[in-house]
Amino acid sequence: MFFKKAKLKKEFDAKFVSLIKETKAEWQQARVIEDMLDDYDLSVIVQRKIAESKHFFLYKEARIRKILLK
Repeated sequence: MFFKKAKLKKEFDAKFVSLIKETKAEWQQARVIEDMLDDYDLSVIVQRKIAESKHFFLYKEARIRKILLK
């Protein structure tokens, strides 16, 4: 029964790592878009901050779960 638990943990850890990588890509894309804008656009800044918050929340959760990011 222990092998099933370990297998499930590995599977969900892999999904979690891929989710962290996706949110990092979204955050970087939002930063690039914000840098390219000439004027002040509040909606773009909000989107960047949301993406940043999601990424750091998942990163913090990964540290709590002791998941190694490769």
